[in-house]
Amino acid sequence: MIERSVWAVLFQLNKTKQKMEPHNRLTNVQFELQFQHGILHQSVFTHEAHLRLAYIHIAKYGLLKAIENILEQISKYVTAIGQPEKYDREATIAAVKTVHLFMGKSMSDNFYDFIREFPELKHSFKELTGFYHAINTIFPSHSLVF
Repeated sequence: MIERSVWAVLFQLNKTKQKMEPHNRLTNVQFELQFQHGILHQSVFTHEAHLRLAYIHIAKYGLLKAIENILEQISKYVTAIGQPEKYDREATIAAVKTVHLFMGKSMSDNFYDFIREFPELKHSFKELTGFYHAINTIFPSHSLVF
């Protein structure tokens, strides 16, 4: 019985490794600096990597400075890779606020546990950010800050 449990754990670990995204190979400092300096390869900057960037900045700088940093850095990044049309200021603000809201509910002390705790951030993000985006569009002078 114990042998079977060990194999089950090893299988699960192997399965988890296979799903690991490229940004997970970087430390938080490496990831933040590579993005900040525009040298992070496009293939690494997945949806989950966007979430991680927000998580790192919120944890390190607080919500308002995180929003400021991310707006500036994403704008520079998409311009540098020749896709400035991908920049959406309001969607970025809504996304950072959404990550912040979930961080406030989280029991995790790191991004990897955080994303496992709230998989909807990875799989249903448009629906989650749509609420904040709509509120800020309807009531721009009453932007939600969490």
